[in-house]
Amino acid sequence: MDKTITNRLKKDRLKRGERAAKYSTLTNLALSIIKGVFGVLSGSVALIADSIHSFSDIFASLAVYIGLKLSQRKPDEKFPYGYYKAETMSSLIIAVIILFSGLEIASESVQGIINPQPLKLPIIAILVAVLSVAVSLLLARYKQRVGNEIESPALIGDAKHSLIDVFSSVLVFFGIISSYMGYLSLQGVVGLLVALLIIWMGLKIGKNAVLVLLDASIDAETVQRIKDIAWGVDGVEGIHEVRVRSSGPYMFAELHLETKKNLSVEKAHEISDKVEEKIRGEVGKLEALLVQVEPVKKDVIRFALPVETSDGLQSIPSNHFGKVPYFLIWDVHQGEIENYQIKDNPAQDLEKKRGIKTAEFLVNEKIDVILGDELGEGPRYVLSENVVHFASPDGDTVKEIMENTRNMVL
Repeated sequence: MDKTITNRLKKDRLKRGERAAKYSTLTNLALSIIKGVFGVLSGSVALIADSIHSFSDIFASLAVYIGLKLSQRKPDEKFPYGYYKAETMSSLIIAVIILFSGLEIASESVQGIINPQPLKLPIIAILVAVLSVAVSLLLARYKQRVGNEIESPALIGDAKHSLIDVFSSVLVFFGIISSYMGYLSLQGVVGLLVALLIIWMGLKIGKNAVLVLLDASIDAETVQRIKDIAWGVDGVEGIHEVRVRSSGPYMFAELHLETKKNLSVEKAHEISDKVEEKIRGEVGKLEALLVQVEPVKKDVIRFALPVETSDGLQSIPSNHFGKVPYFLIWDVHQGEIENYQIKDNPAQDLEKKRGIKTAEFLVNEKIDVILGDELGEGPRYVLSENVVHFASPDGDTVKEIMENTRNMVL
């Protein structure tokens, strides 16, 4: 995707989040004033507590708005990775505000339990509680939808906060109804339950924000997904040190790829580019991806020798390649010969592309070195593309040739 289009899409995502946070701030301001005024007029402890909660939402939504606004700044010399963590900072501010509002509500609720007071305007208090439930539910759904679409952790966190408002407003509604029916202390109990719910959510959001600010790897699913995508690219021999860190609505990732030893620089870059292209195509919220390529450290070297007969170590070496009937295959590990076997050449009876098909067969057998004297242009290309070496055998018999591969180094 063109970089200009990508930047425009990212800017549009942040703009949408900023707009959602602005609407949320204004709505919470109106809701807080309504609940506060009628909470005082009716003498409802639960409604006053809910008003304090809504008032804290104003600061929470405002923090999200500021964070998303700052996130739109382009990277500069001082902040080369951008300002995306401003949004994460706003998530942490949200968490602190939620915790303080929860403690404040708990204090008010305890007073309501100790010293309950009858309601003065019960019908109005009930209507305000119903209005609060409806508005909070619509607001939570709106922010959750936009937050998921733009993958904004701060906006999603703010949506969860609004969802708590729904439950707290429902509890307040039943508390007011209970008080109206004569159970005065239930308002305080409801307020205390709301406070505990708020404190729990504040701790949860705060924990995630702190982990992101400390660059903790908290998205194991994305790490595994990146590994799976990289393994699906031809030429990748190993993957390690996959690191993913969040920064606001985006992610920064890096991974180390292992390729065959002695791979050309061009081929290594080609593999790296394919890995990066596939990962970026499937993990949309990546802002930056660093792929480092290094040759795989081989402890075992696998050899293949064309032979005319299948008599084990008594087989006769051959000067042919494509039309040879068998290949003797063995491994050398730390100077010791291991696991030798003879395999049929599946391409020996083909009329066309016999050498190429033989080369492909040996590539599939994960051969590192082919010992022989005859090799056409087609097979040589196939083998070089897959970093399979071709060398002349040293010795006259199979035993001599195998023995002389003990100390061979690639």
